[in-house]
Amino acid sequence: MTVEYIDVQAPEPGEWQQIAPGILWLRMPLPFELDHINLYLIEDNDSDTGEKAYALVDTGIGVNKTQQLWDTVLDKLDAPLSKVIVTHMHPDHIGMAGYLVDKFRAPLYMSHSEYFVGRAMSAGSRGASDWQDDEYLVRCGMSPEYVATASENRKTNKGVGQVIRPIPVHHERLQEGDQLTIGGQQWQVMIGRGHSPEHVCLFNPSTKVLISGDHVLPIITPNIGVYSTEPNANPLKSYLSTLPQFNTLPSDVMVLPSHKQPFVGLHTRVDELISHHHEHLANIKGFCAQGKTTKECLPVLFKRELNEHNMFFAIAEALAHLNYLYFDNQVTRETNQAGHYVFTSSNNDIADRARG
Repeated sequence: MTVEYIDVQAPEPGEWQQIAPGILWLRMPLPFELDHINLYLIEDNDSDTGEKAYALVDTGIGVNKTQQLWDTVLDKLDAPLSKVIVTHMHPDHIGMAGYLVDKFRAPLYMSHSEYFVGRAMSAGSRGASDWQDDEYLVRCGMSPEYVATASENRKTNKGVGQVIRPIPVHHERLQEGDQLTIGGQQWQVMIGRGHSPEHVCLFNPSTKVLISGDHVLPIITPNIGVYSTEPNANPLKSYLSTLPQFNTLPSDVMVLPSHKQPFVGLHTRVDELISHHHEHLANIKGFCAQGKTTKECLPVLFKRELNEHNMFFAIAEALAHLNYLYFDNQVTRETNQAGHYVFTSSNNDIADRARG
């Protein structure tokens, strides 16, 4: 089965389109290259009055423009919000959650890890030393000039907290296998990992609709990155291990992603994502036969020129692939005199290729 996009025009900011029975599709703009996020309103019932309401999945980035668009939407909407569900803690998903929760006094639903990582991320370093951020960049093979510039930028950068409205101090915890009732229907909670710690996806077996968030996207792949907060993480292993479960869902599921167009063809897309990363892993492993730093591996993954914003995520993505190979004993890792990590295809792997 191929990936086929749903023939519904993407909604303009401040408007919505019905994408499935009882589900409205909204789009909010983003101030960077990935210029939009998809949000979904699901018909629900107020738990106290029984009157019509809407459960919201994801909220948009926490800036004034998004708030203005939300006010426009809410003025036209025929019912209040009963639930605010956030798939994960990235600013374009959680940014307006506090505003909407406070406006409707609605509960916030998130997984445990995403909620607390989101609160920590929005709070920032609170004056903690940033030498480990510098060390992370050095170990990735970045130049002294790049590290010095990044260090200076951190002094003036207010961090992601400036695009996240204050996160509510209460949440309702979502876990793998939970059943969330929305509008009298049961939505199954499925957890994906790798793009974020405990990403919530929602599947309705009755209507065969999957809200996939960023875990399964069409056309593009979600960023799987290793950052200075956990430089020895192995998120790519987590991502690849939590993708196959989606192939157990019906093949004709309608997938509602956070970016790009809703589609049918989940199994094909899952297989494409797995194949994509294994191809990158094979290419990087071959490239590291003579020993390479994280920065030197960037051209293997990215064929376009990287700007400052993209470079931050590109380094993290490259390190995620190298850490996967390292913890799988497919490459070794040593530190050179400049303090850079150098990854080299393991002797056993080289010998296996020579015999082959």
